Amino acid sequence: MAKPRVALFITCIADQFFPQVGECVVNILRRLDVDVTFNPAQTCCGQPAFNTGYRDEARSVARRVLDIFDNSDYVVAPSGSCSSMVRVFYPELFAEEPELLRKCQDLKKRFFEFSEFLVNVLKVDDLGARFPHRVTYHDSCHLLRELGVSEPPRKLLSKVRDIELVDLNDNKLCCGFGGTFAVKFPEVSVPMGQDKIRAATETGAEYLVAADGGCLMHLAGLIHRQGLPLKTMHLAELLAQKS
Repeated sequence: MAKPRVALFITCIADQFFPQVGECVVNILRRLDVDVTFNPAQTCCGQPAFNTGYRDEARSVARRVLDIFDNSDYVVAPSGSCSSMVRVFYPELFAEEPELLRKCQDLKKRFFEFSEFLVNVLKVDDLGARFPHRVTYHDSCHLLRELGVSEPPRKLLSKVRDIELVDLNDNKLCCGFGGTFAVKFPEVSVPMGQDKIRAATETGAEYLVAADGGCLMHLAGLIHRQGLPLKTMHLAELLAQKS
């Protein structure tokens, strides 16, 4: 049987701020005998422009994504946010352009967030990871609400050796990042992030884990400014931990 072929969509935030997340995704997939490729010509998915109301600019960026990943068996991203942009909002962007809409619908079938690809496509939930720490998990908004992905990250975390996984109160509440929302409305964004950090701290967790770099960047900044001992970590980084 041929190896599954995956093109990595790295996301802007991972590329610029958390390159180790992409490295962990690649290492994990290759350990699972997946043929992973990376096209350096890729750029943004277009979500910042889309969320800010610049639809024409978002379409321009989205067309490039559609062209670059036109022939990939699967595309995997370590982000529910970018995955939902491609799968949910690309069809909206190109609703009046039949040929591009067809390409959107085709890519939608092949584009997966990292945790859902592992659990739902590869049918893997135990990666042999070990992480002897108290951990709580934050559901990022796009992953949970737009893609309906809740169980795959928890299945993967539950199989990690020596982990102490504790539930986060109000886990469905937004962390306040929301991309450009955090820049335009800091007076709303910051208190939302502080509420999330307070809930994580109350669990006694050492690590706050999420599957989206945007949430983690926002929360890590607030944690740092408050001088709290809580650490943030992307799901892929935790799953790459070995004994």
